[in-house]
Amino acid sequence: MTQGTNPRTRTDLLLLAAFCGFLFFYGLGAFGLVGADEPRYAQVAREMLDRSDWVTPTLQGKPWLEKPVLYYWQAMLAYRAFGITDQAARLPAAFDAAMLIAAIYFFLRRFRPGSELDGALITASCAAVIGFARAAATDMPLAATFAMALLGWYAWYESRTRVYLAAFYIFLALGTLAKGPVAPALAAVIIFLFVAVKRDWRAIPLTLWIPGIVLYLAVMLPWYIAVQLRNPEFFRVFILEHNLARFSQDLYHHRQPFWFYLPVFLLAMMPWTIVLIFAMVERVRLIWSEGKQAFSSPEDSWPLFLFIWMLVPVLFFSASQSKLPGYILPAVPAGALLVVEYLSARRNEAGRGDDKKLSPLFAAAHGVLCGLLIFTALSASLSAASIAINRHFSWGIRTYSAAVFAAVFAIGVTAAVLSRAGLRLLSRVTMFAVVVSVAAIIRFAAPIIDATQSARPIAESIQAFSREPVPIALFHVNRVQEYGLEFYLNRPAEKYEGGNIPAADHVLVAAQGTQSQVARLVPGRRVSYLTSIPAQKLELYWVGR
Repeated sequence: MTQGTNPRTRTDLLLLAAFCGFLFFYGLGAFGLVGADEPRYAQVAREMLDRSDWVTPTLQGKPWLEKPVLYYWQAMLAYRAFGITDQAARLPAAFDAAMLIAAIYFFLRRFRPGSELDGALITASCAAVIGFARAAATDMPLAATFAMALLGWYAWYESRTRVYLAAFYIFLALGTLAKGPVAPALAAVIIFLFVAVKRDWRAIPLTLWIPGIVLYLAVMLPWYIAVQLRNPEFFRVFILEHNLARFSQDLYHHRQPFWFYLPVFLLAMMPWTIVLIFAMVERVRLIWSEGKQAFSSPEDSWPLFLFIWMLVPVLFFSASQSKLPGYILPAVPAGALLVVEYLSARRNEAGRGDDKKLSPLFAAAHGVLCGLLIFTALSASLSAASIAINRHFSWGIRTYSAAVFAAVFAIGVTAAVLSRAGLRLLSRVTMFAVVVSVAAIIRFAAPIIDATQSARPIAESIQAFSREPVPIALFHVNRVQEYGLEFYLNRPAEKYEGGNIPAADHVLVAAQGTQSQVARLVPGRRVSYLTSIPAQKLELYWVGR
Protein backbone atom coordinates (compact mmCIF):
# COMPACT_ATOMS: atom_id res chain seq x y z
CA MET A 1 0.00 0.00 0.00
CA THR A 2 1.43 3.39 -0.93
CA GLN A 3 2.13 6.14 1.56
CA GLY A 4 -0.57 8.34 0.05
CA THR A 5 -3.32 5.77 0.57
CA ASN A 6 -2.41 4.14 3.88
CA PRO A 7 -5.14 4.03 6.56
CA ARG A 8 -3.33 6.41 8.89
CA THR A 9 -3.12 9.09 6.20
CA ARG A 10 -6.83 8.70 5.42
CA THR A 11 -7.67 8.97 9.12
CA ASP A 12 -5.47 12.06 9.50
CA LEU A 13 -7.07 13.74 6.50
CA LEU A 14 -10.59 12.99 7.74
CA LEU A 15 -9.71 14.42 11.15
CA LEU A 16 -8.18 17.53 9.57
CA ALA A 17 -11.17 17.99 7.28
CA ALA A 18 -13.57 17.81 10.24
CA PHE A 19 -11.45 20.09 12.41
CA CYS A 20 -10.79 22.71 9.71
CA GLY A 21 -14.37 22.47 8.51
CA PHE A 22 -15.58 23.47 11.95
CA LEU A 23 -12.93 26.09 12.74
CA PHE A 24 -12.85 27.80 9.34
CA PHE A 25 -16.18 27.16 7.60
CA TYR A 26 -18.89 26.44 10.17
CA GLY A 27 -21.05 29.48 10.93
CA LEU A 28 -19.28 31.80 8.48
CA GLY A 29 -22.48 33.80 8.23
CA ALA A 30 -23.37 33.64 11.94
CA PHE A 31 -22.85 37.39 12.03
CA GLY A 32 -22.69 39.89 9.21
CA LEU A 33 -19.64 41.62 7.81
CA VAL A 34 -18.00 43.80 10.44
CA GLY A 35 -15.52 46.66 10.40
CA ALA A 36 -14.84 48.82 7.39
CA ASP A 37 -12.62 46.43 5.45
CA GLU A 38 -14.87 43.35 5.22
CA PRO A 39 -17.86 44.99 3.49
CA ARG A 40 -15.58 47.19 1.41
CA TYR A 41 -13.56 44.28 -0.01
CA ALA A 42 -16.74 42.26 -0.50
CA GLN A 43 -18.37 45.10 -2.43
CA VAL A 44 -15.29 45.66 -4.62
CA ALA A 45 -15.43 41.99 -5.68
CA ARG A 46 -19.16 42.29 -6.37
CA GLU A 47 -18.70 45.34 -8.59
CA MET A 48 -15.94 43.59 -10.52
CA LEU A 49 -18.23 40.58 -11.03
CA ASP A 50 -21.14 42.78 -12.12
CA ARG A 51 -18.90 44.36 -14.78
CA SER A 52 -17.15 41.08 -15.65
CA ASP A 53 -13.93 43.02 -15.11
CA TRP A 54 -11.05 40.91 -13.79
CA VAL A 55 -8.51 43.73 -13.86
CA THR A 56 -9.62 46.96 -12.15
CA PRO A 57 -11.02 46.84 -8.59
CA THR A 58 -13.72 49.48 -8.16
CA LEU A 59 -15.83 50.85 -5.31
CA GLN A 60 -18.91 52.93 -6.14
CA GLY A 61 -17.81 52.65 -9.76
CA LYS A 62 -14.44 54.32 -9.13
CA PRO A 63 -11.05 52.55 -9.20
CA TRP A 64 -10.10 51.22 -5.75
CA LEU A 65 -6.40 50.50 -6.01
CA GLU A 66 -5.37 50.01 -2.38
CA LYS A 67 -4.88 46.24 -2.67
CA PRO A 68 -3.98 43.76 -5.42
CA VAL A 69 -6.49 41.42 -6.94
CA LEU A 70 -6.13 37.87 -5.53
CA TYR A 71 -8.85 38.17 -2.87
CA TYR A 72 -11.22 39.80 -5.36
CA TRP A 73 -10.72 36.99 -7.87
CA GLN A 74 -11.41 34.39 -5.21
CA ALA A 75 -14.51 36.23 -3.98
CA MET A 76 -15.82 36.59 -7.53
CA LEU A 77 -15.54 32.83 -8.02
CA ALA A 78 -17.27 32.24 -4.67
CA TYR A 79 -20.08 34.63 -5.65
CA ARG A 80 -20.56 32.79 -8.94
CA ALA A 81 -20.73 29.43 -7.19
CA PHE A 82 -22.76 30.31 -4.08
CA GLY A 83 -24.38 33.67 -4.72
CA ILE A 84 -23.49 37.09 -3.36
CA THR A 85 -23.63 36.66 0.42
CA ASP A 86 -21.46 37.50 3.38
CA GLN A 87 -20.62 33.79 3.73
CA ALA A 88 -19.34 33.72 0.15
CA ALA A 89 -17.31 36.88 0.79
CA ARG A 90 -15.52 35.05 3.64
CA LEU A 91 -14.95 31.81 1.74
CA PRO A 92 -11.61 32.88 0.15
CA ALA A 93 -9.92 33.28 3.52
CA ALA A 94 -11.40 30.03 4.84
CA PHE A 95 -10.28 28.18 1.71
CA ASP A 96 -6.78 29.67 1.88
CA ALA A 97 -6.45 28.70 5.54
CA ALA A 98 -7.47 25.13 4.69
CA MET A 99 -4.87 25.04 1.90
CA LEU A 100 -2.24 26.29 4.34
CA ILE A 101 -3.05 23.48 6.78
CA ALA A 102 -2.91 20.90 3.97
CA ALA A 103 0.48 22.25 2.82
CA ILE A 104 1.87 22.02 6.36
CA TYR A 105 0.58 18.47 6.75
CA PHE A 106 2.14 17.21 3.52
CA PHE A 107 5.39 19.12 4.07
CA LEU A 108 5.86 17.61 7.53
CA ARG A 109 4.85 14.15 6.34
CA ARG A 110 7.58 14.34 3.71
CA PHE A 111 10.36 16.05 5.69
CA ARG A 112 9.46 15.59 9.39
CA PRO A 113 7.41 12.37 9.46
CA GLY A 114 5.55 11.70 12.66
CA SER A 115 4.78 15.35 13.38
CA GLU A 116 2.47 16.07 10.43
CA LEU A 117 -0.88 15.72 12.21
CA ASP A 118 0.16 17.74 15.24
CA GLY A 119 1.70 20.37 13.00
CA ALA A 120 -1.46 20.80 10.98
CA LEU A 121 -3.77 20.80 14.01
CA ILE A 122 -1.64 23.17 16.07
CA THR A 123 -1.41 25.69 13.22
CA ALA A 124 -5.14 25.44 12.54
CA SER A 125 -5.98 26.05 16.20
CA CYS A 126 -3.99 29.29 16.62
CA ALA A 127 -6.31 32.19 17.43
CA ALA A 128 -5.06 34.39 14.59
CA VAL A 129 -5.45 31.63 12.01
CA ILE A 130 -9.05 30.96 13.09
CA GLY A 131 -9.93 34.64 13.26
CA PHE A 132 -8.51 35.67 9.90
CA ALA A 133 -9.79 32.50 8.22
CA ARG A 134 -13.25 33.91 8.95
CA ALA A 135 -12.63 37.41 7.61
CA ALA A 136 -13.37 38.83 4.17
CA ALA A 137 -9.93 40.40 3.92
CA THR A 138 -6.54 40.07 2.24
CA ASP A 139 -4.56 39.00 5.32
CA MET A 140 -5.15 35.25 5.11
CA PRO A 141 -4.55 35.04 1.33
CA LEU A 142 -1.15 36.66 1.91
CA ALA A 143 -0.25 34.59 4.99
CA ALA A 144 -1.24 31.29 3.33
CA THR A 145 0.56 31.86 0.03
CA PHE A 146 3.60 33.29 1.82
CA ALA A 147 3.84 30.30 4.16
CA MET A 148 3.46 27.84 1.28
CA ALA A 149 6.20 29.69 -0.61
CA LEU A 150 8.64 29.44 2.32
CA LEU A 151 7.77 25.78 2.88
CA GLY A 152 8.55 25.23 -0.80
CA TRP A 153 11.88 27.01 -0.49
CA TYR A 154 12.96 25.04 2.56
CA ALA A 155 11.84 21.78 0.92
CA TRP A 156 14.13 22.68 -1.98
CA TYR A 157 16.96 23.69 0.38
CA GLU A 158 16.84 20.33 2.14
CA SER A 159 16.25 18.10 -0.90
CA ARG A 160 17.58 20.20 -3.81
CA THR A 161 14.55 19.08 -5.79
CA ARG A 162 13.69 21.92 -8.13
CA VAL A 163 9.98 21.23 -8.25
CA TYR A 164 9.87 22.68 -4.72
CA LEU A 165 11.77 25.75 -5.88
CA ALA A 166 9.23 26.16 -8.67
CA ALA A 167 6.46 25.96 -6.05
CA PHE A 168 8.28 28.65 -4.05
CA TYR A 169 8.18 31.07 -6.97
CA ILE A 170 4.56 30.31 -7.88
CA PHE A 171 3.26 30.85 -4.34
CA LEU A 172 5.45 33.93 -3.93
CA ALA A 173 3.81 35.34 -7.06
CA LEU A 174 0.37 34.61 -5.57
CA GLY A 175 1.48 36.38 -2.39
CA THR A 176 2.43 39.39 -4.52
CA LEU A 177 -1.05 39.27 -6.05
CA ALA A 178 -2.53 39.01 -2.55
CA LYS A 179 -0.92 42.06 -0.97
CA GLY A 180 1.91 43.37 -3.08
CA PRO A 181 5.71 43.60 -2.84
CA VAL A 182 5.73 42.84 0.90
CA ALA A 183 5.67 39.10 0.04
CA PRO A 184 8.94 38.95 -1.95
CA ALA A 185 10.55 41.53 0.34
CA LEU A 186 9.92 39.52 3.51
CA ALA A 187 10.88 36.25 1.81
CA ALA A 188 14.17 37.75 0.60
CA VAL A 189 15.08 39.00 4.09
CA ILE A 190 14.21 35.68 5.75
CA ILE A 191 16.16 33.60 3.24
CA PHE A 192 19.16 35.96 3.29
CA LEU A 193 19.38 35.95 7.10
CA PHE A 194 19.05 32.17 7.22
CA VAL A 195 21.78 31.69 4.60
CA ALA A 196 23.98 34.28 6.36
CA VAL A 197 23.71 32.53 9.73
CA LYS A 198 24.37 29.16 8.10
CA ARG A 199 27.18 30.70 5.99
CA ASP A 200 25.82 28.72 3.09
CA TRP A 201 26.25 31.47 0.50
CA ARG A 202 25.95 29.05 -2.42
CA ALA A 203 22.22 28.83 -1.70
CA ILE A 204 21.61 32.39 -2.91
CA PRO A 205 22.68 32.00 -6.56
CA LEU A 206 21.00 28.58 -6.60
CA THR A 207 17.77 30.19 -5.33
CA LEU A 208 17.92 32.77 -8.13
CA TRP A 209 16.90 30.10 -10.60
CA ILE A 210 16.03 31.65 -13.97
CA PRO A 211 13.07 29.32 -14.78
CA GLY A 212 11.69 30.04 -11.31
CA ILE A 213 11.96 33.78 -11.79
CA VAL A 214 10.22 33.40 -15.15
CA LEU A 215 7.43 31.45 -13.41
CA TYR A 216 7.11 34.23 -10.81
CA LEU A 217 6.84 36.92 -13.46
CA ALA A 218 4.45 34.86 -15.60
CA VAL A 219 2.02 34.48 -12.68
CA MET A 220 2.35 37.93 -11.15
CA LEU A 221 3.19 40.40 -13.90
CA PRO A 222 0.19 40.20 -16.32
CA TRP A 223 -2.27 41.69 -13.84
CA TYR A 224 0.14 44.42 -12.69
CA ILE A 225 0.79 45.44 -16.29
CA ALA A 226 -2.91 45.33 -17.21
CA VAL A 227 -4.06 47.38 -14.21
CA GLN A 228 -1.30 49.97 -14.77
CA LEU A 229 -2.24 50.36 -18.44
CA ARG A 230 -5.90 50.86 -17.57
CA ASN A 231 -5.22 53.03 -14.51
CA PRO A 232 -2.11 55.22 -14.88
CA GLU A 233 -2.45 56.30 -11.23
CA PHE A 234 -2.00 52.70 -9.99
CA PHE A 235 1.74 52.96 -9.31
CA ARG A 236 1.31 56.15 -7.30
CA VAL A 237 -1.73 54.97 -5.33
CA PHE A 238 -0.69 51.40 -4.64
CA ILE A 239 3.12 51.43 -4.50
CA LEU A 240 3.88 54.94 -3.28
CA GLU A 241 0.89 55.60 -1.01
CA HIS A 242 -0.32 52.21 0.23
CA ASN A 243 3.08 50.55 0.55
CA LEU A 244 5.95 53.00 0.98
CA ALA A 245 4.06 55.91 2.54
CA ARG A 246 1.93 53.63 4.72
CA PHE A 247 5.13 52.07 6.10
CA SER A 248 7.01 55.34 6.67
CA GLN A 249 4.12 57.59 7.71
CA ASP A 250 0.94 57.29 9.77
CA LEU A 251 -1.31 58.20 6.84
CA TYR A 252 -4.37 56.28 8.03
CA HIS A 253 -4.14 56.85 11.79
CA HIS A 254 -2.91 53.38 12.71
CA ARG A 255 -0.01 54.56 14.87
CA GLN A 256 0.96 52.23 17.71
CA PRO A 257 4.04 51.95 19.96
CA PHE A 258 7.05 49.96 18.75
CA TRP A 259 6.26 47.07 21.13
CA PHE A 260 2.65 46.79 19.88
CA TYR A 261 3.21 43.50 18.10
CA LEU A 262 4.68 41.70 21.12
CA PRO A 263 1.33 41.30 22.94
CA VAL A 264 -0.49 41.01 19.62
CA PHE A 265 1.68 38.08 18.55
CA LEU A 266 1.37 36.35 21.91
CA LEU A 267 -2.42 36.63 21.66
CA ALA A 268 -2.30 35.50 18.02
CA MET A 269 -0.57 32.27 19.14
CA MET A 270 -3.20 31.39 21.74
CA PRO A 271 -3.58 28.73 23.13
CA TRP A 272 0.01 27.76 22.28
CA THR A 273 1.64 30.90 23.68
CA ILE A 274 3.20 29.22 26.71
CA VAL A 275 4.60 26.36 24.63
CA LEU A 276 6.04 28.86 22.16
CA ILE A 277 7.72 30.81 24.98
CA PHE A 278 9.29 27.60 26.29
CA ALA A 279 10.39 26.69 22.76
CA MET A 280 11.99 30.11 22.18
CA VAL A 281 13.74 30.09 25.56
CA GLU A 282 15.18 26.65 24.83
CA ARG A 283 16.29 27.68 21.33
CA VAL A 284 17.98 30.88 22.63
CA ARG A 285 19.62 28.93 25.47
CA LEU A 286 20.92 26.37 22.98
CA ILE A 287 22.39 29.05 20.71
CA TRP A 288 23.91 30.84 23.71
CA SER A 289 25.57 27.71 25.06
CA GLU A 290 26.63 25.99 21.83
CA GLY A 291 27.16 28.90 19.45
CA LYS A 292 27.45 27.85 15.81
CA GLN A 293 27.13 24.19 16.77
CA ALA A 294 23.49 24.84 17.70
CA PHE A 295 22.53 25.02 14.03
CA SER A 296 25.30 23.15 12.27
CA SER A 297 23.39 19.93 11.53
CA PRO A 298 20.54 19.63 8.97
CA GLU A 299 18.14 18.80 11.81
CA ASP A 300 18.96 22.09 13.54
CA SER A 301 18.55 24.15 10.36
CA TRP A 302 14.77 23.75 10.37
CA PRO A 303 14.12 25.36 13.79
CA LEU A 304 16.60 28.11 12.89
CA PHE A 305 14.69 28.81 9.68
CA LEU A 306 11.40 28.90 11.61
CA PHE A 307 12.90 31.20 14.24
CA ILE A 308 14.02 33.71 11.59
CA TRP A 309 10.74 33.35 9.67
CA MET A 310 8.79 34.14 12.83
CA LEU A 311 10.88 37.13 13.92
CA VAL A 312 11.30 38.97 10.60
CA PRO A 313 7.62 39.94 9.99
CA VAL A 314 7.19 40.98 13.64
CA LEU A 315 10.31 43.16 13.65
CA PHE A 316 9.69 44.49 10.13
CA PHE A 317 6.19 45.72 10.88
CA SER A 318 7.21 46.96 14.34
CA ALA A 319 9.31 49.52 12.48
CA SER A 320 6.30 50.62 10.42
CA GLN A 321 4.48 53.83 11.32
CA SER A 322 1.17 52.13 10.49
CA LYS A 323 0.31 49.02 12.53
CA LEU A 324 -2.68 46.68 12.30
CA PRO A 325 -2.91 43.21 13.92
CA GLY A 326 -3.25 41.37 10.60
CA TYR A 327 0.12 42.57 9.34
CA ILE A 328 2.03 39.94 11.35
CA LEU A 329 -0.21 37.01 10.41
CA PRO A 330 2.57 35.61 8.13
CA ALA A 331 4.65 34.98 11.29
CA VAL A 332 2.02 32.79 12.97
CA PRO A 333 2.58 29.56 10.94
CA ALA A 334 6.28 29.75 11.80
CA GLY A 335 5.45 30.13 15.49
CA ALA A 336 3.10 27.15 15.32
CA LEU A 337 5.75 25.02 13.60
CA LEU A 338 8.28 26.01 16.28
CA VAL A 339 5.80 24.67 18.85
CA VAL A 340 5.57 21.43 16.87
CA GLU A 341 9.37 21.14 16.69
CA TYR A 342 9.68 21.69 20.43
CA LEU A 343 7.05 19.07 21.27
CA SER A 344 8.57 16.59 18.80
CA ALA A 345 11.98 17.01 20.44
CA ARG A 346 10.47 16.38 23.87
CA ARG A 347 8.71 13.28 22.57
CA ASN A 348 11.99 11.98 21.20
CA GLU A 349 13.63 12.55 24.58
CA ALA A 350 10.82 10.69 26.30
CA GLY A 351 11.18 7.85 23.81
CA ARG A 352 14.87 7.56 24.74
CA GLY A 353 14.01 7.66 28.43
CA ASP A 354 15.68 11.05 28.91
CA ASP A 355 12.55 12.76 30.16
CA LYS A 356 9.35 11.07 31.24
CA LYS A 357 7.23 14.12 32.04
CA LEU A 358 6.87 17.76 31.19
CA SER A 359 7.77 20.15 34.00
CA PRO A 360 5.08 21.13 36.56
CA LEU A 361 5.63 24.81 35.69
CA PHE A 362 4.98 24.12 32.02
CA ALA A 363 1.91 21.99 32.78
CA ALA A 364 0.41 24.53 35.18
CA ALA A 365 1.05 27.50 32.86
CA HIS A 366 -0.46 25.74 29.86
CA GLY A 367 -3.43 24.53 31.90
CA VAL A 368 -4.13 28.03 33.18
CA LEU A 369 -3.87 29.43 29.65
CA CYS A 370 -6.37 26.86 28.31
CA GLY A 371 -8.69 27.66 31.21
CA LEU A 372 -8.39 31.39 30.49
CA LEU A 373 -9.18 30.76 26.84
CA ILE A 374 -12.39 28.93 27.71
CA PHE A 375 -13.34 31.46 30.39
CA THR A 376 -12.77 34.41 28.06
CA ALA A 377 -14.80 32.83 25.26
CA LEU A 378 -17.68 31.70 27.49
CA SER A 379 -17.91 34.80 29.68
CA ALA A 380 -17.51 37.23 26.78
CA SER A 381 -20.09 35.31 24.76
CA LEU A 382 -22.60 35.14 27.62
CA SER A 383 -22.04 38.81 28.50
CA ALA A 384 -21.74 40.02 24.91
CA ALA A 385 -24.93 42.09 25.08
CA SER A 386 -23.75 43.96 28.17
CA ILE A 387 -20.30 44.54 26.70
CA ALA A 388 -21.70 45.79 23.38
CA ILE A 389 -24.35 48.09 24.87
CA ASN A 390 -22.87 49.20 28.21
CA ARG A 391 -19.20 48.96 27.19
CA HIS A 392 -18.25 47.05 30.34
CA PHE A 393 -18.03 43.48 31.55
CA SER A 394 -20.68 42.41 34.05
CA TRP A 395 -20.39 39.55 36.51
CA GLY A 396 -23.36 37.26 37.06
CA ILE A 397 -24.35 33.65 37.58
CA ARG A 398 -23.40 32.76 34.01
CA THR A 399 -20.00 34.37 34.38
CA TYR A 400 -19.31 32.60 37.68
CA SER A 401 -20.39 29.31 36.10
CA ALA A 402 -17.98 29.93 33.20
CA ALA A 403 -15.20 30.63 35.72
CA VAL A 404 -15.87 27.39 37.59
CA PHE A 405 -15.96 25.37 34.37
CA ALA A 406 -12.72 27.00 33.17
CA ALA A 407 -10.98 26.37 36.52
CA VAL A 408 -11.97 22.70 36.51
CA PHE A 409 -10.77 22.40 32.93
CA ALA A 410 -7.46 24.11 33.75
CA ILE A 411 -6.86 21.65 36.60
CA GLY A 412 -7.73 18.75 34.30
CA VAL A 413 -5.33 19.98 31.60
CA THR A 414 -2.55 20.39 34.15
CA ALA A 415 -3.10 16.87 35.48
CA ALA A 416 -3.22 15.40 31.97
CA VAL A 417 -0.01 17.15 30.91
CA LEU A 418 1.77 15.96 34.06
CA SER A 419 0.82 12.34 33.41
CA ARG A 420 3.15 9.89 31.69
CA ALA A 421 1.09 10.38 28.52
CA GLY A 422 1.31 14.16 28.84
CA LEU A 423 3.00 14.80 25.50
CA ARG A 424 0.41 12.72 23.68
CA LEU A 425 -2.50 14.30 25.57
CA LEU A 426 -1.25 17.88 25.32
CA SER A 427 -2.49 18.56 21.81
CA ARG A 428 -5.78 16.68 22.38
CA VAL A 429 -6.89 18.59 25.48
CA THR A 430 -5.78 21.87 23.92
CA MET A 431 -7.85 21.16 20.80
CA PHE A 432 -10.86 20.55 23.04
CA ALA A 433 -10.38 23.99 24.60
CA VAL A 434 -10.22 25.58 21.15
CA VAL A 435 -13.36 23.80 19.89
CA VAL A 436 -15.35 24.74 23.01
CA SER A 437 -14.24 28.37 22.75
CA VAL A 438 -15.10 28.71 19.06
CA ALA A 439 -18.44 26.95 19.56
CA ALA A 440 -19.32 29.34 22.42
CA ILE A 441 -18.53 32.39 20.31
CA ILE A 442 -20.57 31.12 17.34
CA ARG A 443 -23.50 30.04 19.50
CA PHE A 444 -23.75 32.89 22.01
CA ALA A 445 -21.70 35.89 20.86
CA ALA A 446 -22.43 35.85 17.12
CA PRO A 447 -26.05 37.11 17.40
CA ILE A 448 -24.92 40.02 19.58
CA ILE A 449 -22.03 40.86 17.25
CA ASP A 450 -24.48 40.82 14.36
CA ALA A 451 -26.93 43.09 16.14
CA THR A 452 -24.37 45.61 17.38
CA GLN A 453 -21.45 45.59 14.93
CA SER A 454 -22.84 44.66 11.50
CA ALA A 455 -24.95 46.64 9.04
CA ARG A 456 -26.87 43.48 8.14
CA PRO A 457 -29.78 44.09 10.59
CA ILE A 458 -30.02 47.71 9.41
CA ALA A 459 -30.26 46.56 5.80
CA GLU A 460 -32.85 43.93 6.75
CA SER A 461 -34.98 46.62 8.42
CA ILE A 462 -34.80 48.80 5.29
CA GLN A 463 -35.69 45.86 3.05
CA ALA A 464 -38.62 44.94 5.31
CA PHE A 465 -40.00 48.44 4.79
CA SER A 466 -39.54 48.45 1.03
CA ARG A 467 -38.74 45.47 -1.16
CA GLU A 468 -38.07 47.82 -4.07
CA PRO A 469 -34.66 49.55 -4.11
CA VAL A 470 -35.03 53.04 -2.67
CA PRO A 471 -32.38 55.74 -2.29
CA ILE A 472 -30.50 55.65 1.03
CA ALA A 473 -29.08 58.60 2.92
CA LEU A 474 -27.00 58.78 6.10
CA PHE A 475 -26.70 61.30 8.90
CA HIS A 476 -24.03 60.93 11.61
CA VAL A 477 -23.45 57.30 10.68
CA ASN A 478 -19.93 55.87 10.91
CA ARG A 479 -18.07 54.44 7.94
CA VAL A 480 -18.41 50.85 9.21
CA GLN A 481 -22.18 51.07 8.85
CA GLU A 482 -21.84 53.05 5.63
CA TYR A 483 -19.71 50.40 3.88
CA GLY A 484 -21.85 47.61 5.32
CA LEU A 485 -25.08 49.12 3.99
CA GLU A 486 -23.45 49.63 0.62
CA PHE A 487 -22.70 45.89 0.41
CA TYR A 488 -25.98 44.57 1.78
CA LEU A 489 -28.15 46.96 -0.25
CA ASN A 490 -25.79 47.06 -3.27
CA ARG A 491 -26.10 50.78 -3.76
CA PRO A 492 -24.22 53.83 -2.47
CA ALA A 493 -25.69 56.08 0.18
CA GLU A 494 -25.69 59.87 0.16
CA LYS A 495 -24.42 61.74 3.22
CA TYR A 496 -26.44 64.60 4.65
CA GLU A 497 -23.32 66.07 6.28
CA GLY A 498 -21.85 66.78 2.84
CA GLY A 499 -25.05 68.43 1.65
CA ASN A 500 -25.90 65.43 -0.55
CA ILE A 501 -29.62 65.14 0.14
CA PRO A 502 -31.49 63.00 -2.41
CA ALA A 503 -34.23 64.89 -4.25
CA ALA A 504 -36.34 61.74 -4.45
CA ASP A 505 -38.15 60.07 -1.56
CA HIS A 506 -35.61 58.07 0.45
CA VAL A 507 -34.81 56.20 3.63
CA LEU A 508 -32.57 58.06 6.04
CA VAL A 509 -30.38 56.20 8.53
CA ALA A 510 -29.54 58.63 11.32
CA ALA A 511 -28.05 58.63 14.79
CA GLN A 512 -30.53 58.56 17.67
CA GLY A 513 -31.93 61.92 18.75
CA THR A 514 -31.23 63.73 15.49
CA GLN A 515 -34.79 64.00 14.12
CA SER A 516 -35.02 67.74 14.81
CA GLN A 517 -31.72 68.37 13.03
CA VAL A 518 -32.91 66.29 10.09
CA ALA A 519 -36.11 68.29 9.86
CA ARG A 520 -34.12 71.52 9.65
CA LEU A 521 -31.95 70.09 6.88
CA VAL A 522 -34.96 69.19 4.71
CA PRO A 523 -37.44 72.10 5.16
CA GLY A 524 -40.75 71.56 3.48
CA ARG A 525 -40.34 67.80 3.31
CA ARG A 526 -42.13 65.22 5.39
CA VAL A 527 -39.93 63.25 7.82
CA SER A 528 -41.66 60.10 9.09
CA TYR A 529 -40.23 57.85 11.77
CA LEU A 530 -39.98 54.20 10.62
CA THR A 531 -38.16 52.20 13.27
CA SER A 532 -35.09 52.18 15.46
CA ILE A 533 -32.01 49.98 15.76
CA PRO A 534 -31.37 50.32 19.52
CA ALA A 535 -28.29 48.06 19.54
CA GLN A 536 -26.52 50.49 17.17
CA LYS A 537 -28.21 53.68 18.43
CA LEU A 538 -29.72 54.41 15.02
CA GLU A 539 -33.14 55.40 13.73
CA LEU A 540 -34.71 55.02 10.29
CA TYR A 541 -36.83 57.76 8.73
CA TRP A 542 -38.77 58.10 5.52
CA VAL A 543 -38.09 61.48 3.93
CA GLY A 544 -40.85 62.28 1.43
CA ARG A 545 -41.46 65.17 -0.89
